[in-house]
Amino acid sequence: MKLLDIVVEKAVLPELVATDRDAAIEEIIDAMVAAGALSPELRDEFVKAIIRRENRGSTGFGHGVAVPHVKHSAISKMAVAVGVSPAGVEFNALDRQPVYSIFLLLSPEDKPEDHLDAMEAIFGNLSQETFRRFLRQAKTIDDVLTLLEEADAKATLHCSTTDSSR
Repeated sequence: MKLLDIVVEKAVLPELVATDRDAAIEEIIDAMVAAGALSPELRDEFVKAIIRRENRGSTGFGHGVAVPHVKHSAISKMAVAVGVSPAGVEFNALDRQPVYSIFLLLSPEDKPEDHLDAMEAIFGNLSQETFRRFLRQAKTIDDVLTLLEEADAKATLHCSTTDSSR
């Protein structure tokens, strides 16, 4: 799965204002609503659902990144928002460090395999130190989108080399 197929371009925030987890989630959900990826009537419900998920266990997995996510019946098409925080967000991350990059994933409830594919694509990139560093340095939406495009191209190249070596 390609990141650019699921990232909502108008929900890329290269300069998150929020400095705490709940405010960051609200800011990113508001971007999803503004981009038309989420109905305004569902805004509060999704904020609560994601915060509830975070309270069960932080999706801030360390190295300055977090991937809050929720599966919901009101979502028909997978959507990802990307937030980059120059100041860092207190996200209760596993390594107790601030989070600088947030990928928020909304998935259809009835497509668990797509959700897993999306998580794999996101984590596959966020686990690479170079990707994290360049994402953190991104200053504009275009910077973020270019990075995602390069990551998708690299993943496609890797898959085709892996497939041809079988």
